[in-house]
Amino acid sequence: MARALAAPVIGLDAYYRDLVHLPLEQRALSNFDIPDALDGELLIGHMRRLASGAAADIPVYDFTRHIRSAAVQRVEPSAFVVVEGLFTLHWEDLRRLLDVKVFVTAEHEVCLARRIERDVRERGRTPESVLQQYAATVRPMADKHVLPTRRFADMVLDGTGSLDQSVMSVLRAARRVRPDAAPR
Repeated sequence: MARALAAPVIGLDAYYRDLVHLPLEQRALSNFDIPDALDGELLIGHMRRLASGAAADIPVYDFTRHIRSAAVQRVEPSAFVVVEGLFTLHWEDLRRLLDVKVFVTAEHEVCLARRIERDVRERGRTPESVLQQYAATVRPMADKHVLPTRRFADMVLDGTGSLDQSVMSVLRAARRVRPDAAPR
């Protein structure tokens, strides 16, 4: 989808708060599955910059140490920007900046399997630690904070359905909203 839109992808995971002030053991015990774990003000500020035609320096988060790295990712403004993450529809100020709001749904079992695969491969976690975190915070916080944001979506997509069909649905919506910047 991002390729078809020639759009940068802004992942909310980049906006986790820097926990450098805490010992590593305490960082790992933080609840990362609540909206306040993210710097929503910085995210919204960056989206406003991009919407106004200015570049934004997106943080780079180090999940192995639960801190922001010194690096940033420079994102140039574009006709389209893909904003992805569990809390994308949480902030009203962010929702106002989004032309097409998409909620992707999947059963908890699918989400858990995908999370284990990602966290072991990309974040240096063990399957056991992922399972423990999922039971303690991920699932309960998804039920409390993520699933209710579905009501703000313009479209709800099945996260286990055809990826091609889902992408085409979003591209059609983007064409309707911004025909002057129609995706390729």
